[in-house]
Amino acid sequence: MAENKQLRHVVLLKFKEDTPPADITRLEDEFRSLAKVKVSAVKQYEWGTNVSKENLDRGYTHCFLLTFANEQDRDTYLHHADHMAFVELLKPHMSEATVIDYWAHH
Repeated sequence: MAENKQLRHVVLLKFKEDTPPADITRLEDEFRSLAKVKVSAVKQYEWGTNVSKENLDRGYTHCFLLTFANEQDRDTYLHHADHMAFVELLKPHMSEATVIDYWAHH
């Protein structure tokens, strides 16, 4: 059973209101490149923008979901130079972020 465990890393982002759409698109592309190309420890990656009708998003517009095989791979990602560079690129445009990690149960 241990082989089926997957560690999920969820990133919710709220961009500053004055962030131009072109900058948001560039950051979406950078995150995709980070997760799919630059850091091999990422097992799976997906993302999307909020379409909920419940009005509970608190201004968060983007959700990014990364999957890792184990905590070591997640930590490799977190400390990877390309991840740190992406965070610095993101900071001027980010109003808030929420990040949670959990072990997926199937």
